Amino acid sequence: MLSKLNPAQRKAVKYLDGPLLVLAGAGSGKTRVITHKLAYLIEQCGYAPRNLAAITFTNRAANEMRERVGKLLAGRNAKELTVSTFHALGMQILRAEAGLLGYKKQFSIFDSADTAKIISELMGTPGKDEIRIAQSVISGWKASFTSPEQALCRAENELQQHTARLYARYQETLRAYQAMDFDDLIRLPVELFNTHPEALARWQQRFHYLLIDEYQDTNDCQYQMTRLLAGHRAALTAVGDDDQAIYAWRGASARNLQNLQDDHPKLCVIKLEQNYRSSQRILTCANHLIRNNTKLYEKKLWSEHGPGDPIRVFAARDEENEAESVVMRLLAHKFERGAKFSDYAILYRSNHLSRTFEEQLRAQKIPYTVSGGTSFFDHAEIKDIIAYLRLIANTDDDPAFIRAITTPKRGIGNSTLEKLAAHAARRHISLFAAAFEIGLMQQIQERQYEDLMAFCNFINRMEARAAKEACAPVLADLMSAIDYEAWLFDSHEPRQAETKWANVQEFTGWINRKSEADEKSMIAMTQTIALLNLLESRDQETDAVSLSTLHAAKGLEFGHVFLIGAEEGILPHERSETPEQIEEERRLMYVGITRAQRSLQVSYCTKRKRGKEWAACEPSRFIAELPQGEVIYSGLAAADSKPAISKQEGMEKLARLKAMLG
Repeated sequence: MLSKLNPAQRKAVKYLDGPLLVLAGAGSGKTRVITHKLAYLIEQCGYAPRNLAAITFTNRAANEMRERVGKLLAGRNAKELTVSTFHALGMQILRAEAGLLGYKKQFSIFDSADTAKIISELMGTPGKDEIRIAQSVISGWKASFTSPEQALCRAENELQQHTARLYARYQETLRAYQAMDFDDLIRLPVELFNTHPEALARWQQRFHYLLIDEYQDTNDCQYQMTRLLAGHRAALTAVGDDDQAIYAWRGASARNLQNLQDDHPKLCVIKLEQNYRSSQRILTCANHLIRNNTKLYEKKLWSEHGPGDPIRVFAARDEENEAESVVMRLLAHKFERGAKFSDYAILYRSNHLSRTFEEQLRAQKIPYTVSGGTSFFDHAEIKDIIAYLRLIANTDDDPAFIRAITTPKRGIGNSTLEKLAAHAARRHISLFAAAFEIGLMQQIQERQYEDLMAFCNFINRMEARAAKEACAPVLADLMSAIDYEAWLFDSHEPRQAETKWANVQEFTGWINRKSEADEKSMIAMTQTIALLNLLESRDQETDAVSLSTLHAAKGLEFGHVFLIGAEEGILPHERSETPEQIEEERRLMYVGITRAQRSLQVSYCTKRKRGKEWAACEPSRFIAELPQGEVIYSGLAAADSKPAISKQEGMEKLARLKAMLG
C-alpha cells in the first residue's frame, strides 16, 4: 500500500506515537498522505472506519478524499468513514446533540444569501456593502466567541453599538426560525463541548483518530473544535503549509500551527518538500520569493521535473495592452504546443481585473470559465421558487417553509413565526405541522392565524395536485397564486425586476420541458432539484481557459499560468500596510506561482485608468524578489531594464512562426 510513497510521505503515514504536523509544501502530495493514512489505520492498525475522521475545508476536497480512500480500500469499509468539511462535521454533531442546546434536530441551516436577507430586513433598506460589512463583523464576533452582550459592552463608538444591537436581533431571529448560520455550525459544537462534558465524551469516544487538512486555514473556532475532539489522547495528524496561509481576512490564523506546538510540546513535524507539480525553475522562483517572509518552519521545494521554461515578466502599456498580449501569447503557445484551452489559467488578485480579459477572450472566441461566479440556481429569485417546490414536496422542510412564507410577504411577521417556532420546538415537529395544532391557535391573534392557515392550506392543495397532475398547469397556477412577478416589480428597480423575472421564466420553462420529456410530475421533478447544480456544471464547456482569483485558485493546478496585475496597490493590495499584511500578500503571490506546472508569465501595467484619469503604476515589489537569473523581461522596458525582446528570443520566435507556416 505504501510502496508508491516517498520516504517522507511514508514516515508521515506510519507515525502514530503522538500528535503529528505534516508540513506539506505546494504540490507535495498531502492528499495522498491523508488518504493512505486512513487506509493504513484501517488495514494495518485495526481501526474501525467509524472511529476515524478526516476534516477539510471544501466539499470538493472531501469528495476527492472519499473517492481515493475507497479505491485504496477496494470498496471495503469506506462507507462508515467520516470524511467531511468542518461545517458538515459540526452539523453532524449538532443534529445529534440539538436538544442540549434548545434546538430541534431538524433545525434549519441558512446560507449567506438567507442571512443577508435577515440583516437587510432588520436594517431597513441598506446597501449591499452595508449588508456585507454587517455579515463580516457578526461572523468575526462568532468566530471569536463574542456574544451580542459582550459586543455591546466592548463597542467603542455609535456604529459598533448599532452593529452589536443588530447582532442581538439577528440572533433572536435565527432562534425564532430554529435556524443556524454557517458560523454557528462551528461555534455551537465548541460551546456544546465546553458546557456539556457528557457530549464531549461521546464524540471523543466516537473518533479515535483525527486527520485535519489545510491546518493553516483554521480559525479559532475550528482550532478549538479539533483540540476538544482530540482531547488528552491527541491522536491526530494535522496537515498544513504556513507558506499558503492566505485567509487571515476571514479569520484564519497561521498561528494555529504555533498553537499546535504550544499545546503539544512533543509534536512531531515531518516536512514534505518534493513537489510533483512544477518545473524546478518555477519552484526556485517560489522558494526565492517566500524566503522574504518570517518563517515558523523552514522548507525548500524541489522537483524531478527538470528545469522547465524560463519565467517571463511582461510590462504592458495599459490594461488593454496587457489583456491583448496575454491572450495572443496564450493562443500562440497553445498552437505551438498542441495544448488544450483547459491547460491555461489567468490568475489575478481582485475580481475587477477579469473584465478586460473576458472581453479579449470573447473577441477571440476562446472558451473560458470564471471561478466564483454566481450559479444560475443560486440567484435569490430562483431560490425563492425552489423554496415553494421543496415545501410542496416535503412540508417538513423548515428552511423552505420560512423562505416561502416570507417571500412575498403575506402579513405573517416575526412575532407569529417566533411563536410558531417555539411551539414546533416544544412539540419536536416541523413548522408546517405545528401550524395545524390547536395549541398554537390560542397563542397568536386571529388575523395572523387565518393568514397562516390560508398559506398552509394552499400548500396542501398544491401538494395534492403536484403528485398526480402534469407539471406545467400546476406550476402555472402556483406562480399565479403567489403573484411573484408583481412582487418583484414592487420590490426592485424596473430593470433589475425584469432580469429577475426573465430568470424565473427560464427556470420554470426548463422544469416544464424536463418534466414533459421525462414524464415526471412536479413532485418528482422537485426531488431532482438537488441535482440542478450538478447538471449545470456538466453542461459547461470543459475545454476552457480558467479565469480565477488567486484565493479561489488555491488547491488547483494548471499547465500554464498567466499571473496578471502584479503591481503595487494590487498585489500587494493597497490596504496591506503592516508587515503581517505584506507577508500574507507575498504568500498569495507564492500560491499563484505554485499553481503552474510548466510555464509562468507574470505581467503588470505601467499605467491604468483611475476613473477618467490615467495613473502611473509601479511593478509589484514581489517581481524584484524573484531570482533575476531565472526571469526573462519583455514588453515596455523600465528606465533601467532590459530591451523589450532579446535578439535570440526574436530569432527563436521567427523560427517557430516559419515552422508553423511551413
